[in-house]
Amino acid sequence: MALNKKPVTGMKDILPDEMRIRDYVIGVIKDTYGKFGFTSIETPCVENIANLSSRQGGDNEKLIFKILKRGEKLKLAEAETEEEVVDSGLRYDLTVPLVRFYSNNAANLPNPFKALQMGNVWRAERPQRGRYRQFMQCDIDIFGEPSNLAEIELILATTTTLGKLGFKNFEIRINERRILKAMAAYSGFPEEEYDSVFITLDKMDKIGIDGVEAELMGNGFSAECVGRYLELFRGLGTAEDGVEYLAAILGDYLEPEVKQNLQEIIASVRTTKSSAFDIVFDATLVRGMSYYTGTIFEIAMPEYGGSCGGGGRYDAMVGRFTGNDVPACGFSIGFERIIMLLMERGFKVPNEAKKTAYLVERGVSTDTLCDVLAMAQAERSAGRQVLVTRMNKNKRFQKEQLIGEGYEDFVEFYKKPMKQ
Repeated sequence: MALNKKPVTGMKDILPDEMRIRDYVIGVIKDTYGKFGFTSIETPCVENIANLSSRQGGDNEKLIFKILKRGEKLKLAEAETEEEVVDSGLRYDLTVPLVRFYSNNAANLPNPFKALQMGNVWRAERPQRGRYRQFMQCDIDIFGEPSNLAEIELILATTTTLGKLGFKNFEIRINERRILKAMAAYSGFPEEEYDSVFITLDKMDKIGIDGVEAELMGNGFSAECVGRYLELFRGLGTAEDGVEYLAAILGDYLEPEVKQNLQEIIASVRTTKSSAFDIVFDATLVRGMSYYTGTIFEIAMPEYGGSCGGGGRYDAMVGRFTGNDVPACGFSIGFERIIMLLMERGFKVPNEAKKTAYLVERGVSTDTLCDVLAMAQAERSAGRQVLVTRMNKNKRFQKEQLIGEGYEDFVEFYKKPMKQ
């Protein structure tokens, strides 16, 4: 039987040039986040299907790669429902596995606990620019910190990392789930319809305010509710401070601490940031995950034309595993999109070790070969990169290929000394 040489649809092989950039970026991420006190952990790529299908992952739960039960547990002929044949699946993000990890290990972890997790996730969705069905995520999360210091640290760590990778003039867009709910309540929408309203609002950047109005009306909401709701957004366009403006109008619909919390985050980040970016309040920011309970934020990258990461506070998620809520907040970098943008820029990994190739003619004596290998080992011990390879008949073409791989110097070894 002939084997299929193509990778699984919607997934890709990674070639050496990209892998060098990925390894470099991973190193920058780990080094920078480590300086902020984040500790690396790892969770399995396979999770219990009940955890993945707990109605916390929004639309991502429709995209799970599910795994059949094995052995005697798998009874396909007798099964009437999917639950009878499926017991696990590939993780679609890193947050659900992280919360399970924390729930099981909290007694052995510091408080607050600052976690760094990098790993592949899988979603059965249509591949898009900068992301395939298998892609790497890079998350930092803080458990046990109830104050907005968690949000401030997460934003500063993430933006410092992006700055070290050469990104600038991007935005951190920030909002609060309680502001979204207060605006909906003030406008008169039924509470059970909030999610429907937010789904439409999330399309504001694509369909504009007129499109949002048309869709809300088409969903059966009254003209009075829709008009009052959209008037809030029209007023934001001329407000000097959007948070202050909404707090004044919403009054008792919004808890007083929400305004102070957001303003403190924005002011603290602007004052202490080390990268060229701005943080802006955006009342249209929704984020699809239903587990968010407070602050939410996204990275808006102009050269990508969309989000390159995001996160928020999810204080009630641990409680669904343990029965006791724990303050939690996280931020995820769009790792694959960052890599794509760097490659489109022609990014070169800085300060790579000098690369030398030893070309050894076929037929050299064992003693000569051992001498060459010993020389290479000595060079490697001194921190230099040395490739030992057999010399091809077409030496010129071989060198051209090696130059393309970054090799700068060549040392040639022959069976007989070359004539001077």
